[in-house]
Amino acid sequence: MSDLDQWAGILDPDETILWQGRPDGGFALGISNVFSALFGMVFAGFAVFWMAQASQGDGQFWMFGLIHFAVGFGLVLHSLFWATFKRRHSWYTLTDRRAFIAVNIPLRGKSLKSYPINANSSLELIDGALSSVNFAEETKRTKKRSYTVPIGFERLADGREVYRLMRRIQAKDKGTSA
Repeated sequence: MSDLDQWAGILDPDETILWQGRPDGGFALGISNVFSALFGMVFAGFAVFWMAQASQGDGQFWMFGLIHFAVGFGLVLHSLFWATFKRRHSWYTLTDRRAFIAVNIPLRGKSLKSYPINANSSLELIDGALSSVNFAEETKRTKKRSYTVPIGFERLADGREVYRLMRRIQAKDKGTSA
């Protein structure tokens, strides 16, 4: 089965794949990850302290601290390793109309999301040794507030080329819509 056969039923008629790639799977740590990991360490550390104090009493009451320790330890692991794990299970495709992000997380399954690239798309190149190209945003909501998360192709060796291709798609869209 060819690569194009796998796209049957997904791509529009006459839609053409311009680029396909994967993000760099190396470990990367951002400042927000460090703060989340530190919070998890403090949370888990307090749970250990509480369990040590509670274990001096009678019974098994100290075991209630295990769930708090597990939550803190899980927060540390998630903060440090989740983004890298997710990138290692991601694939990117750019067509002459859309950007696709495919993810296949074990136990969670496969997902494929597409984002239109047109004259109104807000493109952002975050240049570096491994560049990222953001092309969409998603609003996340909590009970008290909402915040915007950029969506794009992360940690690409050829990020400038992908950005150039997206700018070409935008220019073509501007020329046909006028």
